[in-house]
Amino acid sequence: MTRIMLRVMLDRRIRPIILSGGAGTRLWPLSTAERPKQFLPLVGDSSLLHQTFARVADAVLFSAPTVICGAGHIEQVEATARDASVGAPRIIAEPAARNTAAAVALAALTAADDDELLLILPSDHHIAYPEAFRATVDAARAGAEAGLIVTFGMKPTRIETGFGYVQTGARLAGAVLRAERFIEKPDAARAEAMIASGDHLWNGGIFLATARTLIEGFAAHSPDILAAVRASLSEPGAMIVTPDREAFAAVPAQAFDHAVMEKFDRVGVIPSDFGWSDVGSWLAAFDHAPRDGDGNAVGSGSVVIGGAGNLVRSNGPQIVALGVEGLMLLATDDVVLVAPLADAQRVREAHAWYQANRKN
Repeated sequence: MTRIMLRVMLDRRIRPIILSGGAGTRLWPLSTAERPKQFLPLVGDSSLLHQTFARVADAVLFSAPTVICGAGHIEQVEATARDASVGAPRIIAEPAARNTAAAVALAALTAADDDELLLILPSDHHIAYPEAFRATVDAARAGAEAGLIVTFGMKPTRIETGFGYVQTGARLAGAVLRAERFIEKPDAARAEAMIASGDHLWNGGIFLATARTLIEGFAAHSPDILAAVRASLSEPGAMIVTPDREAFAAVPAQAFDHAVMEKFDRVGVIPSDFGWSDVGSWLAAFDHAPRDGDGNAVGSGSVVIGGAGNLVRSNGPQIVALGVEGLMLLATDDVVLVAPLADAQRVREAHAWYQANRKN
């Protein structure tokens, strides 16, 4: 056997599993259920999904991606893939939203084989340093091949109460550490103490594991999810997998963290520093947007005159803002939202009011 043949046999590329769901409420009104934020150019000129495709286009490290999306988003996913020049991705079209545990179970049960390495990653995050991201994924491989579910822990840059945290422990495999425990959205005092301790990272919602390990995790801690997802699959090897609607509706709706990660005894964490953001609010989008000399982030066609620190985006009418500061001014053909940027986390309240009172 030649050295080249041996190298090919040992080469195990990683399958990206891109989660492209979402209800489109946190970045309303531009983000909607019909066109959630991953399809929008919130950071830079291309959409977040386009950027995700580009991040996993390294054919040496990654095999062709699989996208898990809602049945109504197939055409948008395919169009974005064409625009990103990545070819036609495999698509698993969920007939209903059942949260991330169902999506991960779908990925594991439709893998090429039980030893396939699966990188579970959201489609709507921003990563400033893609090369550092790929290097971290490659470094996490040792933990995944040792039978761990490896989560990517982001080095905190501020006191943050809206994220989950993971506490790190002893070294397990290469750069992968033991994940001692998960802490969900602590208050400010606890978050500050955890960051000061130096052994807590943000849980970024990115995971690497073999299909076998994921199935073992579900079998041990959420067998009902595993069984219901398996029952919904009739053609798991198809290029477009469409779970049975009635069977999939019976899948319990849980987050993967709660269903498996917080209970499984083989969880590792790799410290990560590649400029991660979940772009979870308009304030986060503002933080990553280019700004003019007055600190305004203004979309094409609109303008701020004599104002500072504003976020201005429109998919509809042209916005002309005069003498205002610290606002988000967001418009579509149907609705205009004006609010202080500091209240970005309250956008869901505005969305709820609009849904209850919208004009037909």
